[in-house]
This record gives sequence, structure tokens and C-alpha cells, in this order.
Amino acid sequence: MSFTGIVKNEISKLELNKLEAISELSAILKNSASISDKEIKIITENSSVARHIFNLIKSIYNISSKITVRKGYNYQKNYIYILEITNKIDLIKKDLSLDSNIPSDYIVDDDVLTRIYLRGVFISCGSINDPKKSRYHLEFIVNNFEYSNFISDKLNSYDLNSKIIKRDNKYMIYIKEAEKIGDFLRMINAIQALLYFEDIRIYRDHKNMTNRLNNCEQANVDKIIETASNQVKDIELIESIGGMELLDDKTKVAAIYRLKYKEASLLELSEIISMETGTKITKSGLHHRFKKIKDLATKIRNNNLDT
Repeated sequence: MSFTGIVKNEISKLELNKLEAISELSAILKNSASISDKEIKIITENSSVARHIFNLIKSIYNISSKITVRKGYNYQKNYIYILEITNKIDLIKKDLSLDSNIPSDYIVDDDVLTRIYLRGVFISCGSINDPKKSRYHLEFIVNNFEYSNFISDKLNSYDLNSKIIKRDNKYMIYIKEAEKIGDFLRMINAIQALLYFEDIRIYRDHKNMTNRLNNCEQANVDKIIETASNQVKDIELIESIGGMELLDDKTKVAAIYRLKYKEASLLELSEIISMETGTKITKSGLHHRFKKIKDLATKIRNNNLDT
């Protein structure tokens, strides 16, 4: 089962009072039902969602929906659950504010009902990537631009940073940030899914941090080797023309030890020289000596030794 299916299974089993049931059912039918004057039809591939919708309609309106189960046509051949309502159509449409693009205020009257409504939106038209298998992505596909703005505004009232993009003749509201997706799962009370999501997010963040540190460390090693190699080339050039006598004694010592320890970092080399000669030399001091060597080598390369 997909991660989306797991989330929907969990939240479709949560208990609701009547006002909450009305808000959630309003969102579900708004986004997943085909509505006419004589019939309301809902199609879903999730048996838990189908059962949940059946129970909501039964508890609110005392109507038993007709349920038909068919074999799907996709390559996985999942079952498709079709719920049909033929009674109290006008009452349901009015009660759940289904005839307008934006639901009536009483449907999302307070914070609790707004969260329940957004849970219903996810049940009916939402999907979320499995964080273990792909990038973080949560989306809702709706039919109406005005409604997409309404949903996005409600999500962003919880600081979820949702955005809207047109996809063919529909509108996609999406969230990309892992932290915000986790906040949404927490908001709709999908606790088990949230724990799984956060475990994977923490693992991936730790792995990415480790990779960045390894890359940074490797870059530092590469830089140390390149610097040491350039210093060796400068010293060998000076030696090739008999120019070592042009260096002062302290700089000459640095050159001798660099040729002896060709891959040591400046810090390592300063510690070696300090220990073996008994004269303290800091990394900064050693850097200053190698700058003298580099300046001399540059003059030699430019045939400008007398200047």
C-alpha cells in the first residue's frame, strides 16, 4: 500500500462528533463526488475511505448508501468502491454547502472544524510521497481556481507555505518542505504516519549532513594536498637554479622540511618542525615563510630575479 493509502486509512478511522462529521463529509463530497439533482456518486480505491464515507452518511442522514465493488482496470487491478446516494439529495447539498465554490462559514467555523475540513480534503483529493522513496511532496488536486485559493489560504493560516499551480484544467495545491508536511500530518491527527515520516526525515537529514561533512572534509584534504604540492614545486624550482642561498635560515628550514614531508598540512608541518628543531613555529609563521618561497619562485619564473 502507498504512503498516501496508509495516511488515509489512519485518518478515516478517527471518531467525529456530528459537527465535525459534517465538515469532513462536506470536503470529501466536494472533491470526490459526482453530484446531480437525483444522485450523488463517490468512487474510491480505498476500502477504509469507502467505509468511512458510508458511515458518515449513515450517522448524519440515516441513509444507507448503495455500494458496488468492481475490479479496477489498471495493471494492479485494485478494487474500486462506488457509493451511490439517491435520497435526501437536496438536503445533503444544502447541508454540506456543495452548490457553491467556497463552503459556507459554518463548515469551517473554528480551528477544529478547519482542520477537520482539510483532513477531508486530503481524504478526497490529496496525496503524499513516501519520504523513504522520493522527494518530499504533498499535493491536492481540485477543479476550481477560487476553491484552490480557499484551500491554500486555509493551509497557509497554519504557516504551511502551500503554493498553487495549474495542471491541465485542474489546480494543484502543493507543499514541498519536509517540516511543513510533517506539520500538516500533525494537524490532521495522522499520528502514526507522522512518526514514520519524522523517522525517515531525521534519517535523511542526518545522512545528508554526514555527506556534506564528508564532502567538506575531502575538499579540505584536496586543498591541503594541492597547496603542499605547489610549495614543493616552488622549492624544487629554486633548488634547480641553486637559489636556496637566497632564502634566510628560517625560511630555508621550512623548505627542507616541506621536501621531507610533502603531504603534511601546515599545522602538521609546524608541529614537526617545532618538535624536531626545538624552536617553536606556528602555522601562521610557517605560512609567512612559504609566502617568501612563493614570491622568490614567481620572480624566477618571470625571469625577474634582480628586481
